[in-house]
Amino acid sequence: MKKIILSASVLFLMSCAELQQVVNQLPQGTSGIGNEQIAQGLREALNMGIEKQVDKLALENGFFRNELVKILLPEELQKVDKTLRDVGLSSLADEGLRIINRAAEDAVGEATPIFVDAVKGITFNDARQILLGNDNAATQYLQQTTKTQLYNKFNPIIKKSFQKVGADKIWSNIINKYNSLPLTNDVNPDLTDYTTNEALEGVYTMIAIEEKEIRTKVSSRTTDLLKKVFALQD
Repeated sequence: MKKIILSASVLFLMSCAELQQVVNQLPQGTSGIGNEQIAQGLREALNMGIEKQVDKLALENGFFRNELVKILLPEELQKVDKTLRDVGLSSLADEGLRIINRAAEDAVGEATPIFVDAVKGITFNDARQILLGNDNAATQYLQQTTKTQLYNKFNPIIKKSFQKVGADKIWSNIINKYNSLPLTNDVNPDLTDYTTNEALEGVYTMIAIEEKEIRTKVSSRTTDLLKKVFALQD
């Protein structure tokens, strides 16, 4: 037991020493920043990412015209897309892709309130670990705390969106045409689940981009709080 306590004490002292080393390396003018300010700065940065990036995904073509997050066909349907284009049915293939991305755009509009609640939940202990983490540490925090809730929110919206625009009929037409071609194997993937997961990945991708901008570019720190807090990790 004494050995365990001694080991724990050593680890604690080492952690304190490492933290003090970080503090000693801080630029002038950043001393005295507490965990509360760090948490506030991270919340501000994440809210900025949500406002600047996630809201854009909810607009028409937010996914479809953004090559970073555009949802392509699942692997088992990529051969469908290629085959349709090879036989002169490119417009049908394009429409199938557009509908998948429209469904994601419909769903993302529901993400902001969930993200805002998660951002409010950042604790003081979370804050310093996130700040001194990698370029997407804050985004990873959001992913861990929101993914299940967002999936449950997105999935029925995407399903309803597919029904609203007739995607179920369009995809049935696409798949039936593909399945009727000679030398092809029948396919029937769960597009709702696939599109839901791709939409989630797109959302986290765009937040991570904004987080990295703030972490690596001083010019992206547009408030005094962001400048002071993120100077700690420079």
